[in-house]
Amino acid sequence: MTQYVNIDIDGMSIEAPKGISVLDAALDAGICIPHLCRVPYVEDIGACRLCIVEHVLNGRSKITTSCTLRVKEGMVIRSNTDKIIKLRRNIAELLVAEAPNSRAVQDVAKRCGVRDVRYPFHNNNCILCGRCVRACPGNLGIKPLTFVGRGKNRRVEAPFNLKPELCNECGRCIDLCPMTMVACDGPMKTGEEYLCSNCEAKVTFIEETPGLCVWCYFGEGFQCQRYDLGAGGSARA
Repeated sequence: MTQYVNIDIDGMSIEAPKGISVLDAALDAGICIPHLCRVPYVEDIGACRLCIVEHVLNGRSKITTSCTLRVKEGMVIRSNTDKIIKLRRNIAELLVAEAPNSRAVQDVAKRCGVRDVRYPFHNNNCILCGRCVRACPGNLGIKPLTFVGRGKNRRVEAPFNLKPELCNECGRCIDLCPMTMVACDGPMKTGEEYLCSNCEAKVTFIEETPGLCVWCYFGEGFQCQRYDLGAGGSARA
């Protein structure tokens, strides 16, 4: 029998199944916390940091990722304080600087309030979100993708330089990668560090559509699976 706990997210009292993440509890309650690296039914690692929240305990708050924080009875969470909004905007800005050609990154950055990017563009092909690593089923119990290296040398590649024959070509890594979405039409050159008007126009449309989660609307493979995009964004039963 499923046990439930009572928590408070942004002043809303929520009853959530014991053991689920704060992010899942928020999404189930219709509270959209921006996120990028989450993959449904796969263990979360908080790689993108976009889903940060304030966990208030005994009058003091601690900033942590909501995807890795499990709900507990009486928990108090704040997802949209001034501090969180400022930190999340900076994180999104850094992600855009790392991968300015990623439509997924640009879209979620817009939702986080990013309008200009203060950091130089790097045009990387990977933001180390780990979606591919965690979702990869591998072959013969061995995953052909993993994190290698530390710090600025951290990257995703085959472990121990093993050959690609470990890959069963299921395509999940491609479907879930934020770099494989259709590239943004906006300017992506150094010296033009701002987001394109196409993304901004779509965010404006979403903001004028109550109840529609921008993260569900933008990009297949990143849906929180609470909305049916084919039905004009109406919520699933």
